[in-house]
Amino acid sequence: MRLLLVEDDNHVAAALSAVLARHGFDVTHARSGEEALQALVPESDGFGVVLLDLGLPDQDGYEVCGKIRKRTSTPVIMVTARSDVRSRIHGLNLGADDYVVKPYDTGELLARIHAVSRRSAQEEVTGSTETQVLLGPVRIELPTRQVSVSGTPVQLTRKEFDLLALLAQRPGVVFRREQIISEVWRTSWEGTGRTLEVHVASLRSKLRMPALIETVRGVGYRLVAPAA
Repeated sequence: MRLLLVEDDNHVAAALSAVLARHGFDVTHARSGEEALQALVPESDGFGVVLLDLGLPDQDGYEVCGKIRKRTSTPVIMVTARSDVRSRIHGLNLGADDYVVKPYDTGELLARIHAVSRRSAQEEVTGSTETQVLLGPVRIELPTRQVSVSGTPVQLTRKEFDLLALLAQRPGVVFRREQIISEVWRTSWEGTGRTLEVHVASLRSKLRMPALIETVRGVGYRLVAPAA
Protein backbone atom coordinates (compact mmCIF):
# COMPACT_ATOMS: atom_id res chain seq x y z
CA MET A 1 0.00 0.00 0.00
CA ARG A 2 1.23 3.51 -0.82
CA LEU A 3 1.08 5.84 2.17
CA LEU A 4 1.56 9.61 2.28
CA LEU A 5 3.25 10.70 5.51
CA VAL A 6 2.84 14.42 6.20
CA GLU A 7 5.35 15.30 8.93
CA ASP A 8 7.66 18.31 9.24
CA ASP A 9 10.10 16.68 11.70
CA ASN A 10 12.60 14.76 9.56
CA HIS A 11 13.82 12.61 12.45
CA VAL A 12 10.29 11.51 13.36
CA ALA A 13 9.46 10.93 9.71
CA ALA A 14 12.59 8.84 9.10
CA ALA A 15 11.94 6.60 12.10
CA LEU A 16 8.26 6.13 11.27
CA SER A 17 8.97 5.57 7.57
CA ALA A 18 11.41 2.79 8.48
CA VAL A 19 8.79 1.06 10.64
CA LEU A 20 6.10 1.39 7.97
CA ALA A 21 8.44 0.10 5.26
CA ARG A 22 9.16 -3.00 7.34
CA HIS A 23 5.41 -3.66 7.38
CA GLY A 24 5.06 -3.48 3.61
CA PHE A 25 4.19 0.19 3.06
CA ASP A 26 5.57 2.34 0.25
CA VAL A 27 5.99 5.67 2.06
CA THR A 28 6.12 9.11 0.46
CA HIS A 29 7.20 11.88 2.87
CA ALA A 30 5.76 15.39 2.60
CA ARG A 31 7.26 18.02 4.93
CA SER A 32 4.52 20.63 4.61
CA GLY A 33 0.87 21.05 3.75
CA GLU A 34 1.74 22.32 0.30
CA GLU A 35 3.96 19.32 -0.44
CA ALA A 36 1.14 17.02 0.66
CA LEU A 37 -1.39 18.71 -1.60
CA GLN A 38 1.03 18.58 -4.53
CA ALA A 39 1.48 14.84 -3.96
CA LEU A 40 -2.28 14.36 -4.13
CA VAL A 41 -2.81 15.79 -7.60
CA PRO A 42 -5.41 13.83 -9.62
CA GLU A 43 -2.87 12.41 -12.05
CA SER A 44 -0.80 10.78 -9.27
CA ASP A 45 -0.82 7.01 -8.80
CA GLY A 46 -2.87 7.41 -5.63
CA PHE A 47 -2.35 6.59 -1.96
CA GLY A 48 -4.09 4.09 0.26
CA VAL A 49 -3.90 6.31 3.36
CA VAL A 50 -2.71 9.81 4.35
CA LEU A 51 -1.04 10.08 7.76
CA LEU A 52 -1.38 13.78 8.58
CA ASP A 53 0.47 15.51 11.41
CA LEU A 54 -1.34 18.70 12.40
CA GLY A 55 1.72 20.71 13.46
CA LEU A 56 2.85 21.82 10.01
CA PRO A 57 5.09 24.84 9.30
CA ASP A 58 3.14 26.43 6.45
CA GLN A 59 -0.55 25.68 7.05
CA ASP A 60 -2.79 24.57 9.86
CA GLY A 61 -3.23 20.80 9.71
CA TYR A 62 -6.99 21.09 9.96
CA GLU A 63 -7.00 23.38 6.93
CA VAL A 64 -4.85 20.87 5.02
CA CYS A 65 -7.27 18.08 5.93
CA GLY A 66 -10.19 20.07 4.53
CA LYS A 67 -8.31 20.67 1.28
CA ILE A 68 -7.35 17.01 0.99
CA ARG A 69 -10.96 15.95 1.44
CA LYS A 70 -12.07 18.29 -1.36
CA ARG A 71 -9.40 16.81 -3.62
CA THR A 72 -9.63 13.07 -2.92
CA SER A 73 -11.53 10.43 -0.97
CA THR A 74 -8.28 8.85 0.28
CA PRO A 75 -8.61 7.98 4.01
CA VAL A 76 -6.92 10.49 6.33
CA ILE A 77 -5.60 9.71 9.81
CA MET A 78 -4.75 12.80 11.85
CA VAL A 79 -1.74 12.57 14.17
CA THR A 80 -1.46 15.21 16.88
CA ALA A 81 -0.66 15.94 20.52
CA ARG A 82 -4.07 17.61 20.91
CA SER A 83 -6.07 15.11 22.92
CA ASP A 84 -9.17 17.10 23.83
CA VAL A 85 -12.52 15.90 22.53
CA ARG A 86 -13.31 19.18 20.76
CA SER A 87 -10.17 18.92 18.61
CA ARG A 88 -11.01 15.34 17.67
CA ILE A 89 -14.57 16.23 16.72
CA HIS A 90 -13.33 19.19 14.66
CA GLY A 91 -10.93 16.95 12.75
CA LEU A 92 -13.58 14.32 12.06
CA ASN A 93 -16.04 16.98 10.92
CA LEU A 94 -13.45 18.18 8.39
CA GLY A 95 -13.36 14.72 6.86
CA ALA A 96 -10.66 12.85 8.79
CA ASP A 97 -11.31 9.11 9.03
CA ASP A 98 -9.46 8.59 12.31
CA TYR A 99 -7.47 10.45 14.95
CA VAL A 100 -4.29 9.27 16.74
CA VAL A 101 -2.92 11.13 19.76
CA LYS A 102 0.82 11.39 20.45
CA PRO A 103 2.57 9.52 21.96
CA TYR A 104 1.03 6.49 20.32
CA ASP A 105 1.85 2.80 20.19
CA THR A 106 3.16 1.73 16.79
CA GLY A 107 1.01 -1.39 16.82
CA GLU A 108 -2.10 0.70 17.39
CA LEU A 109 -1.15 3.05 14.56
CA LEU A 110 -0.66 0.13 12.16
CA ALA A 111 -4.01 -1.33 13.21
CA ARG A 112 -5.76 1.99 12.59
CA ILE A 113 -4.12 2.35 9.16
CA HIS A 114 -5.35 -1.08 8.13
CA ALA A 115 -8.79 -0.44 9.62
CA VAL A 116 -9.44 2.74 7.60
CA SER A 117 -7.98 1.06 4.51
CA ARG A 118 -10.36 -1.89 4.90
CA ARG A 119 -13.35 0.40 5.37
CA SER A 120 -12.40 2.32 2.26
CA ALA A 121 -12.02 -0.88 0.21
CA GLN A 122 -15.34 -2.23 1.49
CA GLU A 123 -17.09 1.04 0.62
CA GLU A 124 -15.66 0.86 -2.90
CA VAL A 125 -16.95 -2.68 -3.31
CA THR A 126 -20.34 -1.86 -1.77
CA GLY A 127 -20.79 1.22 -3.92
CA SER A 128 -19.73 -0.54 -7.09
CA THR A 129 -22.10 -1.97 -9.68
CA GLU A 130 -19.60 -4.75 -10.38
CA THR A 131 -20.76 -8.19 -9.30
CA GLN A 132 -17.75 -10.10 -10.53
CA VAL A 133 -13.97 -9.88 -10.64
CA LEU A 134 -12.08 -11.06 -13.73
CA LEU A 135 -8.42 -11.99 -13.36
CA GLY A 136 -7.28 -13.47 -16.64
CA PRO A 137 -9.03 -16.87 -16.84
CA VAL A 138 -10.25 -16.58 -13.25
CA ARG A 139 -13.82 -15.35 -12.72
CA ILE A 140 -15.03 -14.54 -9.20
CA GLU A 141 -18.81 -14.11 -8.87
CA LEU A 142 -19.24 -12.06 -5.70
CA PRO A 143 -23.03 -12.37 -5.07
CA THR A 144 -23.13 -16.15 -5.63
CA ARG A 145 -19.65 -16.80 -4.23
CA GLN A 146 -18.73 -18.92 -7.25
CA VAL A 147 -15.31 -19.18 -8.88
CA SER A 148 -14.36 -20.58 -12.26
CA VAL A 149 -11.14 -20.94 -14.24
CA SER A 150 -11.48 -20.85 -18.04
CA GLY A 151 -15.18 -21.55 -17.59
CA THR A 152 -14.69 -24.58 -15.34
CA PRO A 153 -16.26 -24.20 -11.86
CA VAL A 154 -13.92 -24.54 -8.88
CA GLN A 155 -15.36 -25.62 -5.52
CA LEU A 156 -13.97 -23.51 -2.69
CA THR A 157 -14.68 -23.57 1.03
CA ARG A 158 -16.14 -20.44 2.62
CA LYS A 159 -12.78 -19.28 3.97
CA GLU A 160 -10.99 -20.06 0.71
CA PHE A 161 -13.47 -17.87 -1.16
CA ASP A 162 -13.20 -15.08 1.44
CA LEU A 163 -9.40 -15.16 1.19
CA LEU A 164 -9.41 -15.08 -2.61
CA ALA A 165 -12.02 -12.29 -2.73
CA LEU A 166 -9.98 -10.20 -0.25
CA LEU A 167 -6.77 -10.49 -2.26
CA ALA A 168 -8.68 -9.84 -5.51
CA GLN A 169 -9.92 -6.48 -4.20
CA ARG A 170 -6.49 -5.02 -4.97
CA PRO A 171 -4.38 -7.18 -7.29
CA GLY A 172 -0.68 -6.48 -6.82
CA VAL A 173 -1.12 -4.97 -3.37
CA VAL A 174 0.53 -6.80 -0.47
CA PHE A 175 -1.85 -7.83 2.32
CA ARG A 176 -0.09 -8.37 5.64
CA ARG A 177 -0.65 -11.73 7.33
CA GLU A 178 -2.16 -10.04 10.38
CA GLN A 179 -4.53 -8.06 8.17
CA ILE A 180 -5.71 -11.19 6.34
CA ILE A 181 -6.28 -13.11 9.57
CA SER A 182 -8.23 -10.20 11.02
CA GLU A 183 -10.39 -9.76 7.91
CA VAL A 184 -11.06 -13.40 6.96
CA TRP A 185 -10.93 -15.21 10.31
CA ARG A 186 -12.00 -12.27 12.50
CA THR A 187 -9.34 -13.09 15.06
CA SER A 188 -5.72 -12.28 15.92
CA TRP A 189 -2.59 -13.70 14.31
CA GLU A 190 -1.75 -15.79 17.38
CA GLY A 191 -1.98 -19.47 16.49
CA THR A 192 -3.71 -18.87 13.14
CA GLY A 193 -0.67 -18.47 10.91
CA ARG A 194 -0.52 -22.13 9.90
CA THR A 195 -4.21 -22.04 8.96
CA LEU A 196 -3.55 -19.18 6.55
CA GLU A 197 -0.65 -21.01 4.93
CA VAL A 198 -2.79 -24.12 4.44
CA HIS A 199 -5.61 -22.10 2.82
CA VAL A 200 -3.17 -20.36 0.46
CA ALA A 201 -1.72 -23.72 -0.57
CA SER A 202 -5.20 -25.13 -1.10
CA LEU A 203 -6.22 -22.19 -3.31
CA ARG A 204 -3.11 -22.55 -5.44
CA SER A 205 -3.86 -26.23 -5.89
CA LYS A 206 -7.59 -25.95 -6.60
CA LEU A 207 -7.15 -23.11 -9.08
CA ARG A 208 -4.15 -24.90 -10.63
CA MET A 209 -2.35 -21.57 -10.69
CA PRO A 210 0.52 -21.64 -8.16
CA ALA A 211 1.78 -18.22 -9.26
CA LEU A 212 -1.60 -16.50 -8.72
CA ILE A 213 -0.95 -15.88 -5.01
CA GLU A 214 2.59 -14.67 -4.35
CA THR A 215 4.26 -14.97 -0.95
CA VAL A 216 6.00 -11.75 0.11
CA ARG A 217 8.57 -13.04 2.57
CA GLY A 218 8.22 -11.61 6.06
CA VAL A 219 5.12 -9.57 5.16
CA GLY A 220 2.19 -11.46 3.65
CA TYR A 221 0.61 -12.27 0.30
CA ARG A 222 -0.49 -10.56 -2.87
CA LEU A 223 -2.49 -11.64 -5.89
CA VAL A 224 -0.66 -11.46 -9.21
CA ALA A 225 -3.20 -11.01 -11.99
CA PRO A 226 -2.49 -13.49 -14.79
CA ALA A 227 -2.64 -12.67 -18.48
CA ALA A 228 -6.03 -13.21 -20.10
